[in-house]
Amino acid sequence: MNRVFVKEEACIGCHLCEVYCQVEHSQTKDLIKAFKRESPRPLPRLWVEGGKPVSFAVQCRHCAEPSCVFACLTGALQRDPESGIISVDEERCTGCWTCILACPFGAIKRDTEQRRIVKCDLCPGEDVPACVTACPNEALIYAEV
Repeated sequence: MNRVFVKEEACIGCHLCEVYCQVEHSQTKDLIKAFKRESPRPLPRLWVEGGKPVSFAVQCRHCAEPSCVFACLTGALQRDPESGIISVDEERCTGCWTCILACPFGAIKRDTEQRRIVKCDLCPGEDVPACVTACPNEALIYAEV
């Protein structure tokens, strides 16, 4: 199973991982259109924490024992037994935010406009997640667990 790992010493806090995550999860997959024309505006599935001297990207760890999945009241969060990826069924998510409280990493965000959650999905259909590809300092690594 591949996961995204962070090299804190290499992160410069540029937020490009957030930008390209938003573009990847936009309707148009176009940088300008995603930020200027799309409504609702796409949200990043990860975000950069910190500042000087340490910055790092926070995203879902796709835990082997996912407390968010266990806490989900509607079954909207599920873990794929083969890949280990934790995914969100947006139709089932009611926006109760219980998973946010349960996640020990703070890796789940609220989408208050759509009344649901957003979290890293490792960019399904891509060989490497957009955040890893876009990182100019190679602070994000996509590697085997």
